[in-house]
Amino acid sequence: MDPEHLGRLIDQHAQALELYAKQWCELPEDVVQEAFVKLSTQASPPNDPPSWLFRVVRNAAINASVAARRRRRHETIAAKHCDWFESDPDPSAAVLIDPASAEAELRALPIDQREVIVARLWGGLSFEQIASLANCSSSSAHRLYHSGLKALRERLGVPCHTNKTPQSLD
Repeated sequence: MDPEHLGRLIDQHAQALELYAKQWCELPEDVVQEAFVKLSTQASPPNDPPSWLFRVVRNAAINASVAARRRRRHETIAAKHCDWFESDPDPSAAVLIDPASAEAELRALPIDQREVIVARLWGGLSFEQIASLANCSSSSAHRLYHSGLKALRERLGVPCHTNKTPQSLD
């Protein structure tokens, strides 16, 4: 299909196709764009391009809707079953932290601190790997990690452990 013909089809049908796709999916523009891309890559153009476009858009919009529902359902289930913190099984522990409170406080951290903490603690990534992932230096990743942990400790009322020995009162 030549570019001029494709351009005319876009001008004539794109808005109607988006409205049509909106019946089924949340991102009709994406579905319509994909349909036009698919049309442009056809070895031989269909006999009735507008009809073909509507059929392709309909199928893609329904598929996108099913995928979005499946993704939302999966995310909801995963969020319910993904406890970032567990209760301490040892009742004699010096400090008990409520897992729900810890999770809420972690979620309340700025995204850059939360990202580094999760990648380090749960992902087991090194600061160099985190730096590459977060597009920052490893020293910045290290600083974000420690400032995030400090903020979590303060919010949860957990004392910071230090390696310093107490000064004598002599």
